[in-house]
Amino acid sequence: MNSQEYIEVAIRIEPFSEENAEIVTAEISELPFESFSSEEPYLNCYIQKELYDQQALKVIMGGVEDYGFSVAYTAKLMPAVNWNAVWESQFPPIVVDGACTIKASFHEGLKKTRYNITIDPKMAFGTGHHQTTYMMCRALLQNEDAVRGKVVMDMGCGTAVLAILAAKMKASHVYGIDIDAVAAISAYDNARKNRVGKVMETYCGDASLLQRNTYDVLLANINRNILLQDIPTYALCIRKGGLLFVSGFYVEDMPMIIGMAQNSGLEYESHDSIDNWCCIKFKKPLR
Repeated sequence: MNSQEYIEVAIRIEPFSEENAEIVTAEISELPFESFSSEEPYLNCYIQKELYDQQALKVIMGGVEDYGFSVAYTAKLMPAVNWNAVWESQFPPIVVDGACTIKASFHEGLKKTRYNITIDPKMAFGTGHHQTTYMMCRALLQNEDAVRGKVVMDMGCGTAVLAILAAKMKASHVYGIDIDAVAAISAYDNARKNRVGKVMETYCGDASLLQRNTYDVLLANINRNILLQDIPTYALCIRKGGLLFVSGFYVEDMPMIIGMAQNSGLEYESHDSIDNWCCIKFKKPLR
C-alpha cells in the first residue's frame, strides 16, 4: 500500500484495562479498521478515509457501555502516510525456535530455516511478533505429527501466519476465517505469496462458518471473551482425537478458558506462557 489517507479514531476507555480494550476491539471488528494500538487510556483505531462510517461507529459505541465501562471517542484525519515505509521500519524478521522464519518481502539475505514465511499485510495485521502468535507457531512446531496430512482451521486468521505455517508443515487442507474483510483478503494474498494457495482457503465471517466442515486441528488466537463465546462451537467441529490450540488471553484467565473447554467436552493437555500471555492445548477424546 502506498500513500493513503486514514482516519484515526481515539477511544478513551474508563476504567482502562487491556481486557476492556480487547472488548472494544472485538465490538468494532465488524467495521473495516485495519490496525489497533493501545496507549492508556486510549485505544487507537485506524481505517481508510473512504471506508469510515461515522454513524455505524456511533451505533456500536452506544452498545459498548453495556459491558460496565464508559467510552468516548474522537476521530481525526491523519496525513497521508506511506504505510509500506512504516511497515519496513517497524518489522524486523522473527525466528520461532530456530525452525520458522517470519519475514517481509523486503528482507533479504536471511539464513534459511525449515519453514520460511513471507508476510506483507495491508497495514499491521499480525506478524508473529506478538507473544500469542509466537506461542501458537511454537505449538504447531511441537505438534508436527498432529498437523501433517490433517485438516487445519485458523480461526481469526489475520494475515494467516498460522495457516501458512500449517500448510508448509504438510497439512492436507487449511482453512482461514477472519471477521475482518481486509484481513481475509490479506490472508488470501499471503497464501499465494507463500505458494500454499492450492491447499488453503480463506473466508470472511465468524465462527458460524466453522460448521461447514470438521477439523483435526483448530487454531484460535483471538481474545478471552470471543473464546469463551465460541469454544463450544469449536468443540463441535473438532474431530475425535483432534486438537484445539487457543491464545490471546492472560495466564489468570486460564481457569475460565479451561472450564469452558472441559464443559464443551475437551480435555486439557498443556499450556505455554510468555510475559503473562498464555497458550493452551486441548484434545477431543476418542470416546
